This record gives sequence, structure tokens and C-alpha cells, in this order.
Amino acid sequence: MSQKHPVIAVTGSSGAGTTTVKNAFEHIFFREKIKPLVVEGDSFHRYSRSEMKEAIARFAKEGKNLSHFGPDANHFDLIGETFKTYGETGSCKRRYYLHSEEEARPYPGLKAGEFTPWEEIAEKTDVLFYEGLHGGVVAGDVDVSKYTDLLIGVVPIVNLEWIQKIHRDNAQRGYTAEAIVDTILRRMEDYVHYITPQFSRTDINFQRVPTVDTSNPFIARDIPTPDESFVVIRFRDPKKFNVDFPYLLSMIKDSFMSRRNSIVVPGGKMGFAMEIILAPIIHEMIQRSRAA
Repeated sequence: MSQKHPVIAVTGSSGAGTTTVKNAFEHIFFREKIKPLVVEGDSFHRYSRSEMKEAIARFAKEGKNLSHFGPDANHFDLIGETFKTYGETGSCKRRYYLHSEEEARPYPGLKAGEFTPWEEIAEKTDVLFYEGLHGGVVAGDVDVSKYTDLLIGVVPIVNLEWIQKIHRDNAQRGYTAEAIVDTILRRMEDYVHYITPQFSRTDINFQRVPTVDTSNPFIARDIPTPDESFVVIRFRDPKKFNVDFPYLLSMIKDSFMSRRNSIVVPGGKMGFAMEIILAPIIHEMIQRSRAA
């Protein structure tokens, strides 16, 4: 952890509410005049897209599973090193994973599914902002979570997560339902060991829970909308951030407390709730940083 060069990590599966999270942080950074160094979790994958396909086949021949959730397909050590280096110096190395041909266009010679070269980021920034699958991962001797100053989990309940993945992979990537289910099963061991344990280490969790029947996610015809869900917000230690629950309840219509450290808000209010909860926390963090 670093008082002078803070690290904020948002960890969660894809489809967990990425756009909402990005919008909330962009609003906070703009209002507070904060210049973030944005680091994407996909940039720490071990393989390019074509290499990953080959590696999956190679692992399968050995009777093993390989997934983007686990250590064999990622550089967990480099995530920890990046957080630690930034916390100590205010700079670090960064690269990008190019998801599409559009993203690859500014990089001659590279195509979708490949990485840009690592580059040293020396320009002055106020905070490192990470968003990806492994912002709080622990594996062997690597503990990424200990280098974060604010660790946030954003995760839907698992059936909703599967519904979102099935619809996204089918609509955007043309995968069959059978292929998507095979991927879910292949990832399950890594999901249990490396993804879900992070949410016990987070400072704040935002978990989306649908209020419609998702008991069989493999036949769901559509994704529950935000208005068809609640968001459970859990604070690991409310005293750490001086959380004012009466204030939050008064500000967020139809919210209520479910436990002494948890507040429940309507799904459509997730972005608003993130802003009013996180803005004062980040404001204080940056004030301490600038004073240091």
C-alpha cells in the first residue's frame, strides 16, 4: 500500500458492470481533477489469442484445463510487480491487449488478439487505476491484494454471470451454446480457486442480484435488466472509510440495510451509489497523496 502513489483496483468477471464502473470512476476523476494511469487486466495475459488456442489444446492433451481465470494463462507476478512499483515510484510499465481490429489499427504490424510492446510510463499521474479479473488475486507466493489502497469487487451472482456470458459470446463472437458451456466448465476450477476468493479481500463489493427467475441460466432468453435486479453493497470494514449509512439511505431512494455492513440499492441506481460512496473515499486518498 502507498500513501503517496495510491493504487485502486476494480476486480470482477467480464459483464459484471464494466461500463457502469468506468463511467462512475470517470465522473469522480473528472470532478476531483485526478489524472489516472489506467492499467487493463487483459494486458497481463500470458498468451496472444492464437497462442491461447494452441495452449488450450496442448494442456488438454495432458489432461489439464487452461483458462484466463488461472495462473497458467496469466502473469500474476507482473500484476503484483506493477502495483508495487507504482506505489513506490509513481511509474510502471504498461502494455495493451488488442481486443479488436479497430483497437489494433493505430499499431502497424499488430492485429486483434495481440499485445502492444511494454512501455515505461514516466509521466506524472495521481493514481493507478486497474480494472480486470485479478486485482486482488493470491496465488502461491504472489499476493496482488496487499499492494492495493482501495480494492473493489464488482460481481453478479453466478447464474447471472453465466447468462451474460452465454448471450455475449453467442451474439458478439458467434459461439454455440455447447461451446460456451464447455468454456464455463473448463474455467470452473480456476474460477473457484482464483476468482471468487478475491471478493473476501475486497474493501467494498458491489454484487448484482436479479429479481427474476435465473434458476436455469442455460435456457434464459434475455439478460435481466438493471431494473430487474438489486445491488448488494458490502463493506469489509465500514470504520475504515467512515461509512455514513444513514446518509446513504437518505440519498438512494428505496435502499435498505440487510446487515450491519451491507446496503441494498435498486439495480438502476448502481452507478449513482458507486459515485456517492467512492467519491469521498477517493477525495481523501488523493488529498493525503498530494500532501505527502
